[in-house]
Amino acid sequence: MEVSLVLWAVTIGGIIGLIVLDFVTVSHKPHEVQFKEALFWSIFYISVAIAFGIAMWVWEGSSIGTQFFAAYLVEKSLSVDNLFVFIIILAQFAVPPSLHQRVLLIGVVLALILRAIFIAVGAAALAAFSFTFVLFGAILIWTGIQLARHRNEDPEPTDNVVVRVVRKRFLVSDHYDGTKLFTRIDGRKAITPLLLVMIAIGSTDVLFALDSIPATFGVTQEPYLVFAANAFALLGLRALYFLLKGLLDKLVYLSTGLAVILVFIGVKLILTWVHELNNDIPKIPTNLSLAFIGLVLVIVAVGSWLKVRKDPSAVAHAGRLTEPHHEEEQGS
Repeated sequence: MEVSLVLWAVTIGGIIGLIVLDFVTVSHKPHEVQFKEALFWSIFYISVAIAFGIAMWVWEGSSIGTQFFAAYLVEKSLSVDNLFVFIIILAQFAVPPSLHQRVLLIGVVLALILRAIFIAVGAAALAAFSFTFVLFGAILIWTGIQLARHRNEDPEPTDNVVVRVVRKRFLVSDHYDGTKLFTRIDGRKAITPLLLVMIAIGSTDVLFALDSIPATFGVTQEPYLVFAANAFALLGLRALYFLLKGLLDKLVYLSTGLAVILVFIGVKLILTWVHELNNDIPKIPTNLSLAFIGLVLVIVAVGSWLKVRKDPSAVAHAGRLTEPHHEEEQGS
């Protein structure tokens, strides 16, 4: 797929325009988002992604169109798991409901910047060393196995290394000061909890990128499609949060389903590398990947619904990749 600098510029400009639109029309004035507002913006961002995918299908053919939709579905499903962690962070830092959308919007912007860097590095690595497919595949298989092992656990924001370092090195206020990131305590400049939350969400997304970017490269090796799929999935994340936050704890099998998807894509990446060495060994086609991912998500939704119906006390968990951190935290 040949992508000109003009197309890259137009795409990035369009994404920046959507972020500005979001800030000006929705997030500029802090308020508690209601269901109807969240539903409208969720439909809007999903429609934009579908329209983009159809345009790719018409312009570049069914193969490119299918690759985009598969990449978008992967990113969208992984973003739901991101929402679990965002809810936990916002709850544990006691963020006022009126500030949730501001925090999430800043988190989305940070995530876009970080993932653009990861995509550029990943694309360069794949172009230079085909063995990168194996490395990406191994990362996804390990992530899937760890997620399956810890599927009934939730991450702790205090496990975040960046947050622990900030708390040790800087004075942190115990109280929010509107939308301010800095305040003063007894004449000393201090970080507000709002900035700490943004740091927690931004640094946490680095970990998400370590599995979501290789996963997207697993269904398409086109950097343009990887970037677009990530951008459209992230742009709709804020609205999806407010739409699903009351339902997320009912998706009890989501972590298990995502673990299966990650392992599947990891195997696909390794088979892609093997296929380059020996063309007689087939690689998994994108159509099959799209169908498999869709099937797993349907099974997750139906299975979760049946489980909760049978056991109303069942609660979903985000899952985690590492053991809990037990080191005592030293505040400033």
